[in-house]
Amino acid sequence: MSSSTSTSERANEQHLAHVIFIAGAAAVGGFLFGYDSSNINGAVIGIRQQFGVGEAVTGLTVSSALIGSAVGAWFGGLLSNKIGRIRTMQLAAALFFVSAIGAMFPFSVWDLALWRVVGGIAIGVASVIGPAYIAEVAPPAYRGRLASLQQLAIVLGIGVSALVNWVIKDISPVRADGTHDINGMLGFVESWQWMLGAAAIPAVLYFVLASIIPESPHYLISIGKLARARKVLADIEGEDVADAKLADIQRGLRSETKSKVSDLRGGRFGLLPIVWIGIALAVFQQFVGINVIFYYSDTLWHSVGQNTDSLLISLVSPAINILGTFIAIAFIDRVGRKPLLLIGSVGMVIGLGVAAFAFGHADKVNGELSLPGAWGPIALVFANIFVLSFALSWGVMLWVLLGEMFPMRIRGAALAVGTAANWVANWIVTVSFPSMGEWNLSVTYAIYAAFALLSIPFVVKFIKETKGTALEDVA
Repeated sequence: MSSSTSTSERANEQHLAHVIFIAGAAAVGGFLFGYDSSNINGAVIGIRQQFGVGEAVTGLTVSSALIGSAVGAWFGGLLSNKIGRIRTMQLAAALFFVSAIGAMFPFSVWDLALWRVVGGIAIGVASVIGPAYIAEVAPPAYRGRLASLQQLAIVLGIGVSALVNWVIKDISPVRADGTHDINGMLGFVESWQWMLGAAAIPAVLYFVLASIIPESPHYLISIGKLARARKVLADIEGEDVADAKLADIQRGLRSETKSKVSDLRGGRFGLLPIVWIGIALAVFQQFVGINVIFYYSDTLWHSVGQNTDSLLISLVSPAINILGTFIAIAFIDRVGRKPLLLIGSVGMVIGLGVAAFAFGHADKVNGELSLPGAWGPIALVFANIFVLSFALSWGVMLWVLLGEMFPMRIRGAALAVGTAANWVANWIVTVSFPSMGEWNLSVTYAIYAAFALLSIPFVVKFIKETKGTALEDVA
C-alpha cells in the first residue's frame, strides 16, 4: 500500500469521525425528545397524589406535552430556515431546560401542564431539526446509518428516563409497608419532582454540543456565506470535493421549490390519495397504543398488583424498544419496509391480544386491580412482545416511509401533515387512556389490538415498497 493511499484513508477516517460526532451531537435533541416525553411516566402517581386529581385530569396533564409537540413540529422547519439550524437547536435546548425546571416546581397541576406544553414545543422542534440537520451534513454513503442515530437517540432517551426514575424511586423515603414513597421528601422537594427536573441536565449538554458543531452548509449557502459553507464541506467530506459539493448544493437550492399544503388538494376526499395513506400510516402507528407503555407503564403495572417493582418492571420495555430499533436498523435495507411492517403488525396483534385477555382476569382487591396467579407475568411478557414487534417495524418504518413515499413536489408539505397527524393521534390515545383503563383495561387493550389487526390489510393494499428506490423516482 502506497503512503499516499494510506494518507487518504486516514483523512477519510478523520472526516467520518468528525461527521459522526456532529451527527451524534445533533441527535442529542432526539435523546431529549425521548427523555422529556416519557419521564412523566414515573411521576404520574406522585402528581395524582400531590394534587388530588382524577384520571381525566391526569390524562390531560400527561398529554399536554403533545399539544406543544404538534406546534413545535409544524413551525420547527420554518424557524430553522429563518435563524439557522444551530440557533434552532439552541432554542430547543433552552425550552427543554426551562420546562424541566418549571415542571419541577409547579404550583398546581395546571401550571405543570403548561410547562409540559413548553417542553412539548421543544420536542416538536427537535423532531424536525435533528433529522434535517443530519441529512444536510451527512455524506450520501453514510446518510441512512447516520440518520438512524435520531431514532436510536429517541429510544435511548426513553430508556435512560426510565432508569433515572427508577434510581430516584429507589432512594425515596420508605413507607411502613416497605414500599418507596415518591411523594416523600428527597432533599428539599418530593421525589417525583426530581424525576421531572432531571431533564435539565441533558438539556444543558444539548445546548453546549449545539454550540460547538458547525452550521449546516445548506443554510450557510442559502444566506450567502459561501466561504463558511465551503469550510464546513471540506471538514466533512474533504478538501478535494468541497468545491464540487458547494456547486451541487447551490444548483439544488436554485431549483428547489417549496411545497405548500394547498399542493396536497385533490382526489375524492379533498386530499391526494397518497396523502391520505400517509395520514393513515401515521395514525395507525399511534392507535395501537404504544405510548401507553412509555407514558403510563408504572401506573399500569402498579394497577395490576406489581406495586413494589412497578417502576423497575417499566425499565424492561425501553430496553426491549432499544433492541427492536437495532433490529430494524439492521434489516430495513435488506428485508424492506413493507415486510417489516407486516411482521410487526402480526406480532403486535399477538402481544396486545394476549395482554388484553390477561387483563380480563384482573380482580379488585381493596379497591385496586390485581392479576392473580400467572396472569401478571403473562401480561408483562406479551405487553413486551408488543413493544418488540412495534420497535422493529412501525417505530422506525413510519419515519422512513414518510420521508420516501411522497413525490418530490409535495414531500415537504405532506411530511408536515403526516407528522402533525401522528402527534394528534398520540394526543388522543394519551389523553384517553387513564379514563379508558379505569373503565375497562382489558377492553382498552383489545381496542389497540383491533387497530393492529386492521393495519395488516392496510399495509398489504396501500403501502408500496420503497427499498432501493431513488427519491427522485417516487411518483
